[in-house]
Amino acid sequence: MNHATCPPRHWPRLAPIVLAAALLGGCASAPSTAPSQPSQASQASQASQASQASQASQALQPSTASPPTVTAPPSPADEAAPSSAFAQWVSDFRAGARTEGISEATLRSAFDDVRYLPRVIELDRSQPEFTRTVWDYLDNTVTPQRVAAGQDKLLQFRSEADAAAARYGVPPAIVIAIWGMESNYGSNYGSTPTIDALATLGFEGRRAEWARAELLAALKILDKGDIPRDRMVGSWAGAMGQTQFMPSNFLAYAVDADGDGRRDIWDSMADVMASTANFLSRAGWQADKPWGVEVRLPAGFDFGRADTAVRQSSAQWAAEGVRTVDGQPLPAFDESAILLPAGARGPAFLVGPNFRAILRYNNSTSYALAVGLLAQRLNGGAGVQASWPRDLVALSRSQLLELQTALNQRGFASGTPDGVMGPATRDGLRRYQRSVGLPADGYPSAELLQRLEQP
Repeated sequence: MNHATCPPRHWPRLAPIVLAAALLGGCASAPSTAPSQPSQASQASQASQASQASQASQALQPSTASPPTVTAPPSPADEAAPSSAFAQWVSDFRAGARTEGISEATLRSAFDDVRYLPRVIELDRSQPEFTRTVWDYLDNTVTPQRVAAGQDKLLQFRSEADAAAARYGVPPAIVIAIWGMESNYGSNYGSTPTIDALATLGFEGRRAEWARAELLAALKILDKGDIPRDRMVGSWAGAMGQTQFMPSNFLAYAVDADGDGRRDIWDSMADVMASTANFLSRAGWQADKPWGVEVRLPAGFDFGRADTAVRQSSAQWAAEGVRTVDGQPLPAFDESAILLPAGARGPAFLVGPNFRAILRYNNSTSYALAVGLLAQRLNGGAGVQASWPRDLVALSRSQLLELQTALNQRGFASGTPDGVMGPATRDGLRRYQRSVGLPADGYPSAELLQRLEQP
């Protein structure tokens, strides 16, 4: 749950595949052993997409990652920010937090040296123009290096992962996969002070209500003694620790699994594993069921039904001719959906409730698919079997805006043009595709944009 120009992690909205892949580029710097990864639906995006949990603590085997270095103070030029106005905002917030029961000691620790961070505002306001295809996203997140490193971590922290699995029913490989996606197994979970980041966002005002709520949650964490201020670091958007919890999610889901009296998702691997598993369990994870499976669709399949909102049992899909790629029976899902992340020409997946639980962690289908596939590979399973339509090029944000405008002009309502693929745009695109005799997969392409813009 992490990061930069990404929408808050754990938001209920389902991010479109292509744009989400772009936004998930991660708010923290790219890991050294693997390509740049997502910054989860994690909230920072709440700021973006969150990510990163904790490492090992005390009697537990310590993680190999060293603690991050806190961001250096800004230069005098950077402090051309409205210092007096920021100080007044902090003073007012401090007074409000006092009425909420935050102790004076915590308020002094949090705010006596609080800094306005101009870079946080720059990142929060930035809107990426270029998007990524889902296969490009997977190529850069589910890498051989990340698979190999994850298998090593699975062995190294097997006892912690097994304990979390026994308690919450979430398989070790899933928890390790999220850890890998969020912080590259603890090697990169950000170094921005959480208090400074959230105070800056609260003062700036674009998402003031959200930032104030997260800042108050962060103060409650400090007040309880789970982590000292100088160790409470993460992404620029406020997502913290090795699996990138936003402060509000920390309060709701973090677990003291090692029994030391603190919930530590920075330095205790037992707490990291248990907290992440607890989140997924509370999000609806069903034990002993897979996240999904790659399938083949029957001839004549109505691609318009390939939508996470269209759910039915595996038995119903099987009756329609949906089959797994390896010939095994479909997983026993009561409610499952067909996912076509690259449209009618790409691979198809049958996804169930556990896929939706991962979406609660980071609301991007690309992210959830990457977690499922990475976990599959960690267990020695295969990757995607069908070929991706690599000749297709992702539409840029401005091109998506043009496509939405053209759909609206032709009477295929797709909502207010904003350059972001969402349910309304996909629905309008499907209706247009049906009207011209094309597979109604709702996948935006340069060819469709060209056809729409022809007189």
